[in-house]
Amino acid sequence: SIEQGYATSEPFEVERQGKFKPNVFLAADHGYDSYSTTIETTRGLIDKNPDLVQRFVDASIIGWYNYIYGDNRAANDLIKRDNPDISDDQLAYSAAKMKEYGIVDSGDSLTLGIGAMRDARVKSFFVKMVDAGLFKPYLDYKRAYTLQFIGKGVGIELRPRQ
Repeated sequence: SIEQGYATSEPFEVERQGKFKPNVFLAADHGYDSYSTTIETTRGLIDKNPDLVQRFVDASIIGWYNYIYGDNRAANDLIKRDNPDISDDQLAYSAAKMKEYGIVDSGDSLTLGIGAMRDARVKSFFVKMVDAGLFKPYLDYKRAYTLQFIGKGVGIELRPRQ
């Protein structure tokens, strides 16, 4: 059977409950190159307080570097406080799979930092959605995002050297 899910969690449960290791296929490996789990805000906040937005984005990026490459016990304690059903094994599995699959730190982020995005990739997604009939071609998709706060190399020094 086929199940759509997060590569960092559902396979863990399949292995735990089903007692077998599922095959995992990443949509990104098959042409679906959309960004996911982005930080969102309003244009008004960007215009009114760009410094606040920059600090929030930078702190989020640094937090991801520390979670993926550093001691993530304090973060895991907070996760478990809000989600008491999650186990240490699940959290360890998730962190390992994020590294293995390059979910947080790969591609453009290797040179531009976690959170990096490129106009060409956003356009690629937009064109695919137009071709699928989901978006109108006249939409100004560039108004839906900004690269103003990302791609500055914030936190790269926290990544272990290869």
